[in-house]
Amino acid sequence: MSPPPEPRANPDLIGHDDAARTLEEAARSGKLHHAWLIAGPPGVGKATLAYRFARFLLAGMPPAVPGRPPLEVAEDEPAFRRVASGAHADLFTLAPSLGSKGGTKEVLRADEARGALRFMAMTAAEGGWRALVVEELERVDRAVVPNILLKTLEEPPPRTVQLLVTSAPDRLLPTIRSRCRRLDLFPLAEQAMHGLLTRWLPEMSGPDRLGLARIADGCPGQALALAEGEGLVLQGLVEAVLAEMPQPDPRRLHAMADTIAGKREAAALTLFLTLLRRAIAAGVRDAGRGGHAPPWIAGRSLADWSTLWDKLGRLADETERLNLDRKQAVLTGLGWLPIR
Repeated sequence: MSPPPEPRANPDLIGHDDAARTLEEAARSGKLHHAWLIAGPPGVGKATLAYRFARFLLAGMPPAVPGRPPLEVAEDEPAFRRVASGAHADLFTLAPSLGSKGGTKEVLRADEARGALRFMAMTAAEGGWRALVVEELERVDRAVVPNILLKTLEEPPPRTVQLLVTSAPDRLLPTIRSRCRRLDLFPLAEQAMHGLLTRWLPEMSGPDRLGLARIADGCPGQALALAEGEGLVLQGLVEAVLAEMPQPDPRRLHAMADTIAGKREAAALTLFLTLLRRAIAAGVRDAGRGGHAPPWIAGRSLADWSTLWDKLGRLADETERLNLDRKQAVLTGLGWLPIR
């Protein structure tokens, strides 16, 4: 497996040239908005774009080269290397870390957010632009962090840009959203996904790569997470239990729960429930559009399926955050399905 570098060190941005061009044109216009909300599904490339833009500003906005992608900075440029290593004095990054209350949920914590305030109060070390990148903004300590970040948005210092990355913009405070210019990233086309997975997963069979692309919904980072987390195996379990609706064998459900809970990676449960929710969402979407919906969708009304989708999301979140019993969580989720 040959995965791409971390977002801050990734020289490639695939499928988002329009968004990158929007940022470059805004920067070159001399009227760059001080805060951008970069939104899109998990793993689509939001953080890669944020660091790419920060790198472009910190490198002094290199001249555009005809035929080359927007916001490009050569890998041998000092700014590229320092951003990649996290050593650039004019770049500050906020990213989720493990909470301190016994759970496993990663959150953006108040002490880290206050570090961003201190960074914003300083002058640029190199006399140019400064950049603040906030990853996974939806994972915040909601009691404190939003108010801290709001201060950076309300009183932005000159020549400083804030790049707020989120997969759930609707969960953010309206006061934060209203102070940002929003830039949405969309899933990659099938051809782009196929090319990336061929490059990153050359040892995987063609059918398995196609399966990954299908369940990753056009998000390269999701495809890699699925590959590393036995996504194809878990997707097979999802398809098996839905195929048996509305009368699955209870012994198979318990065996399935044992299998998922027995995975070494604690994230297997979250991934299983994510794939289950994704299958439900696709079924509801097909049924709502009058398409070829799966047979199991008839076991409930579309409104009930939507409610179940929400409940499964909360179950995954609480199990991860509170470190609950994974087997019981699987059985609870499966018990909500239309079983007769």
